[in-house]
Amino acid sequence: MSATAAAPAPVPTTDIDPFAAGHLADPAPLHRDLRAAGPVVHLSRYDVHALARYEEVHTALVDWQTFQSGAGVGLANFRHEKPWRPPSLLLEADPPHHDAPRRVLSEILSPLALRRLRESWQSVADDLVDTVLATQGTEFDAFEALATAFPLRVFPDAVGLGPDGRENLLPYGNMAFNAFGPRNELVRADADRMAGLSAWVNDQCAREALSEDGFGARIWAAADRGDITPAQAPLVVRSLLTAGVDTTVHGLAATLYAFATHPDEWQRLRERPQLARVAFDEAVRWESPVQTFFRTATTDVEIAGVTVPEGGKILMFLGAANRDPHRWTDPDRFDLTRDPSGHVGFGMGLHQCVGQHVARLEAECLLTALAHRVTHLELAAPPRRHLNNTLRSWASLPVRIRCAAPRRTT
Repeated sequence: MSATAAAPAPVPTTDIDPFAAGHLADPAPLHRDLRAAGPVVHLSRYDVHALARYEEVHTALVDWQTFQSGAGVGLANFRHEKPWRPPSLLLEADPPHHDAPRRVLSEILSPLALRRLRESWQSVADDLVDTVLATQGTEFDAFEALATAFPLRVFPDAVGLGPDGRENLLPYGNMAFNAFGPRNELVRADADRMAGLSAWVNDQCAREALSEDGFGARIWAAADRGDITPAQAPLVVRSLLTAGVDTTVHGLAATLYAFATHPDEWQRLRERPQLARVAFDEAVRWESPVQTFFRTATTDVEIAGVTVPEGGKILMFLGAANRDPHRWTDPDRFDLTRDPSGHVGFGMGLHQCVGQHVARLEAECLLTALAHRVTHLELAAPPRRHLNNTLRSWASLPVRIRCAAPRRTT
């Protein structure tokens, strides 16, 4: 009897909706199911292929030639659908269109360039923590008082925004990240204010709206030098305002939530405040503020034996990859002894988050200020989530604290 080649195993298929409210509120069970189902799972509801294991997600992130961003990093396929706004030159573009804007912004936001902000940002963080502890007592909403208040103070200042209208930044970011998913109730809820929020953000990207000493002015200076075009400059500023606030706010909230539920780790940070950046990266791995992004296949591509057709959308579950037990030991634990480098919470490869050093500096300043003043941190009530198609977002984070002696001013 002659041997014959075995037929390929069928691709696991499910009609589950990863953007349903229940999965957005608590994605962990879905992530476990997708990882267990196989390296590639077909989501029939949207006719996309899902990757939830670390190896496949990492591969798709670094192979920009095969897994295209220029067709949109959301469900919408820009090959066939008109974007709701001009595509991001950083997030929704591939080389060569991506190169010059990325190069300009990478220089402006480099660790060396950010050093000049460290002292002033640490002073703002110290003052904010002092004010919160003096005015709000031992119980307060850490999401509003700390995770939101600090980035909305220092980051718009650094970009060069004026003081008015900053309350629009979080709603605009929420709208932009919702738009990466399907046109569900979360997207429709923003429909009435989409035009107004977009117009306000676009106005802030103009040269004359920005101070002369911020990131925005340096972007326009790059256009004057010819490093980017004058048409590209406002779009690069817009990328900062779209992705530079919400992700950091929710990343800081995730870090505070992690410490409020892991008291031993808070004591570890108090004993070694230099772990602040490690703590932030571990929280980004553990909670993954950016849960998902899409890519588009530029050719018929085989992933773990499954062929994804040219033009097919691939949904990468960053949050699932960041808790893949094949990559991480005890992945559901927040652990400051872990080396979290290699997590995909900031993406990976060519499109890795260009502002990640800014977020780490913000986290370092705020956590250092808190570690010097707060001896104990715990939840005062169950936190509330804010649902978003892409972000692991927060609505409130009630905490209870105990304080050390007041900070010395000498």
